[in-house]
Amino acid sequence: MTRLSRDDVVKAVDGADDVTIAQIIGTGATVEELAEAQAWLANDEPMINDLRPLAQGRVRELVDILSELDEDEEEGPAGPGSASAAG
Repeated sequence: MTRLSRDDVVKAVDGADDVTIAQIIGTGATVEELAEAQAWLANDEPMINDLRPLAQGRVRELVDILSELDEDEEEGPAGPGSASAAG
């Protein structure tokens, strides 16, 4: 298992900026761990039903990073502090 490269992250994570890409690579995770983190985010119920332990270690770090990315995308340009959100 090899560590993630920038190309791996760009292919797997839509909309990731340079900082997020660096955070993901900085975890030292593998492609398999990134795929597992994405599976947890997509739908954790089947993973729990398979009696898999909750995400831990690098996978947990990736879940946290990817969930922040999802939250940022949902806020969009009208996120907190923008003129359209204030008024």
